[in-house]
Amino acid sequence: MESLLFTPGKAFLSVNSPVVPWTVVFEDEGVAGYFYACDRSQETQDHAILDAMLIYNVSALKDRETQRLAAVDWSRNGLQAVLYLDGTAQALFDFGAQRGFCRTDFPNFIAQQGDRWVKTTHAWSDSELQRFEASLYA
Repeated sequence: MESLLFTPGKAFLSVNSPVVPWTVVFEDEGVAGYFYACDRSQETQDHAILDAMLIYNVSALKDRETQRLAAVDWSRNGLQAVLYLDGTAQALFDFGAQRGFCRTDFPNFIAQQGDRWVKTTHAWSDSELQRFEASLYA
């Protein structure tokens, strides 16, 4: 598990999967925090981002000046990654199933032609989190 202590409004945590070419990135550039699924084999950044999910809007956070802890953990097979904020799971990417789950369920849109990732919903799934956590100890 890799982690970062940060103050909302400025954060960047990039964590590679043990399986090439997957990477996840948690980023907060001042307005909002996002979690990205990336393919680091792609040459351009536009192609590298497979999916993105909103984690929070900075203006909606209580105690915005309080430091937080972001952490990313990968499944043993390197195909699932979970983002934790202050110890609570906020988002999960499943590279095998090509979909993401987050507590905000945002954004939701129709996939572009040729896009294999499920993006019509990012609804949170306790069962997916339980499956991820079980895989850590299998």
